[in-house]
Amino acid sequence: MSSTKKVVEFNGKKIILLGTAHVSKESIDEVTQEISQIKPDCVAIELDQKRYDAMMDPESYRKLDIIKVLKRKEGFLMIANIILSSFQKRMGQNIGVKPGDEMLAAINCAAENNIPSVMVDRPIHVTLRRAWAKNSFWGKCKLLSALIASAFDKEEVSEEEIESLKQENEMDTMMQGLADYLPKVKEVLIDERDRYLASNIWQCEGKTVIAVLGAGHLPGVEAWLSKFAAGESTDVSQIDQVPPKGVGSKIAGWIIPAIIAGLIGWSFYKGGMQVGEKMVLNWVIWNASLSAIGALLALAHPLAILLSAVLAPFTSLCPLVGVGMFSGILQAVLKKPKVEDMENIQSDAGSFKGVYKNRILRVLLVFFLSSLGSTIGTFAAGTDMIVLLSNLFK
Repeated sequence: MSSTKKVVEFNGKKIILLGTAHVSKESIDEVTQEISQIKPDCVAIELDQKRYDAMMDPESYRKLDIIKVLKRKEGFLMIANIILSSFQKRMGQNIGVKPGDEMLAAINCAAENNIPSVMVDRPIHVTLRRAWAKNSFWGKCKLLSALIASAFDKEEVSEEEIESLKQENEMDTMMQGLADYLPKVKEVLIDERDRYLASNIWQCEGKTVIAVLGAGHLPGVEAWLSKFAAGESTDVSQIDQVPPKGVGSKIAGWIIPAIIAGLIGWSFYKGGMQVGEKMVLNWVIWNASLSAIGALLALAHPLAILLSAVLAPFTSLCPLVGVGMFSGILQAVLKKPKVEDMENIQSDAGSFKGVYKNRILRVLLVFFLSSLGSTIGTFAAGTDMIVLLSNLFK
C-alpha cells in the first residue's frame, strides 16, 4: 500500500483515504482509477459546499460584488483567499493542472458511476477567520508577511517536486515547518480540519467510502477515525464557527481610542488650548497623511486618497469601522471592476503589475494600504503625544 492511500475498517465498514497533491496529474489518474475499480457506496470530497458550487459553475465569478465584500468586512479574507488560490494555480501551471482538478475528477467519476458525492470540508471563510482570530498580534503580522511573500514567489515547482509532497516524510517536514513558524495557523488549517473532515467522512452512508483528501490530512484523519471507532464523540460544533469575541477582546478594541482621547483631554486640562490644539493637530496629521500615503501607494483615485485623509483621524478612534472600507468602496465606485478583472484575478495576483492593472485587486490594495497607513499613523501619533506631554511636564 502506498503512502498516499490509507484504509480504516470498523464494524464491517471500510473507509479508503486517498491522499492527493492538489495540482497533480498523477493524483487525477489515481483518484479516477480507484473510484472506477472499487465503486464505493459514497465518495467524500475535501471541499465545502461553496467551493463546490463555484467549481461547478464557471460563471460564478461574474456574481462577485466587491463593494458587498468590503461592507461585510471580508476584505482581508478575500485577499488571503486570492493569494492562496493564486499560489496553487502557479504551482500547477508548469504541468497543466489547475488547483482542485483531482477533486473535480473524483466528482465527475462518481457521477458517471451513479455514486453520491459528499462535500466534507469546513467552509473556507470559517477556517480563515478562525486562523486570524486565534493568532496573536505578532502571529497576525507573520501570517500577513507569509501571504505576501507567497503572492510574489516566482520559484517554479517541478512535477517531481509536487508528487513528492504526497510522501509522508516530505509532508511531515512541511507540517513541522508550519507548526514551528505559525503554530496557530497549523492548528486551524490542519489539525482542526483533520478532525472536521474525519467527522464528516465517518458519517458518510454506505459500507465502502472513498475519501479524496490532500495528502497532508491523511495521518490526522486516519487517527481521528480510529478515535471515533473507539467511541470518541464526532461532535465538531466547537470548531465549526468563528469564535465569538470575549468581553476582554471587545474592550481591548477600545483601549487605544480611550488612551488617545485621554491624552488629548489631559493636554487641554494641563496645558491649555495651545497644547491641546497641538495634540489634536498631530493626531490628524499623522493619521490623515499616512492613510493618504497608503492610498497613494495603491495608486488610488484622487478622491479615494482624499477620503482616506479625511476619514482616517475619525475611524482610528472607532474599532467598529476602518478607513479602508470607505476608501475601497469609493475606489470601486469610481473605477468599476470589469468581468475581465475577475477572469484574470488569480494570474494577476502573482505580480505587482497584475495587481495594479486588475481593478478588483486595486480596490483590495487601496483597502489594505489605506488601513495599514491609518494603523501606523495611530501608533505614531500616540507615541508623539506621549513624548510631547512628557516634555511639557518635566
